[in-house]
Amino acid sequence: MSASIDIETAGHTVRISNPDKIYFTKRGETKLDLVRYYQAVEEPIMRTIGNRPVLLERYPDGASGKSWFQKRVPASVPDWLQTTKVATPNGTTSDALVAADMAHILWAVNLGCLGFHVWANHVAAGPPDVAAGHTPTPHAVTEVLGDLAIADELRIDLDPSPGIGFADLREAAVLTRELCTELGIDSQVKTSGSRGLHIYVALEPRWDGYQVRAASVALARELERRHPDRITAQWWKELRGSRVFIDYNQNAPHRTVFGAWCVRPKVGAQVSTPISWDALATVVPDELTIATVPARVAEFGDPWADRTPQSIEPLLKMAARDQDSGLLDAPWPPQYPKMPNEPPRVQPSRARTQD
Repeated sequence: MSASIDIETAGHTVRISNPDKIYFTKRGETKLDLVRYYQAVEEPIMRTIGNRPVLLERYPDGASGKSWFQKRVPASVPDWLQTTKVATPNGTTSDALVAADMAHILWAVNLGCLGFHVWANHVAAGPPDVAAGHTPTPHAVTEVLGDLAIADELRIDLDPSPGIGFADLREAAVLTRELCTELGIDSQVKTSGSRGLHIYVALEPRWDGYQVRAASVALARELERRHPDRITAQWWKELRGSRVFIDYNQNAPHRTVFGAWCVRPKVGAQVSTPISWDALATVVPDELTIATVPARVAEFGDPWADRTPQSIEPLLKMAARDQDSGLLDAPWPPQYPKMPNEPPRVQPSRARTQD
């Protein structure tokens, strides 16, 4: 392995060990190539994930090696590293890395991070530039800068069921956008870096994760009503059929979603890439990699650069209407405690067998 190199960024020095280690075998890209990719997209990535807590997916031997999720930063970290306390659904807390600037991103890359899973919350009281002039005390960011209870993004995860191809996901994305537009809600789209598509809505900082999830459930159910042969809001896989599933539970409090502009742990180094709605018709997700995305940004810019915070009041009115009509809440993931108005958390076929 080659000697370590020091990278100067965001006022800090980040040491990159073994920069020539192969991380992505398809084209032979190295750890240093990954560093250079993130430096190339610094402006758009910090605009989207900056000052958010992140969960690290670590592959110290590259995308083909062993991996694990790291919720807590290691005990020994630079004194400038910013963290914040986050909680799991059962109340367990941990110190999570805050994507405060490019130095924090590259510090994680040096640990073998090939996946940043991002919270829907800022540790700052607004977008990153609002707090740019503030220098918080390391490891005390939450108390200094903001309230992690407020979610400022709604993330709509279009999940392919068996038999569903990218053309079906593309169609579902367009239908989702049409409904959002009808409700006066502006939305953006990105590739997941894997098989799916993600639609994001930047939110006014007014609602907690429970309310944002309720809005997502209402959206999924309305899409299923309008397009029952194409889209489903059914949590249980046995009920989905060959339809695109709107995974509303990605908006549950404490949930993370793979970050925009972040590189997937795949041998081809695919990137979860924000795209314009016009580009959706022709984009080939597997071609969006660390080898191609920087040039794309240089040519077309950041399609999410002008996002404006939106209101989810129209969706919350839909949620209230559904509840008034007698609909129960949609099922929650198994690691969450039983919620008010939630149906029995049992697979439908198993429930029939028990009856």
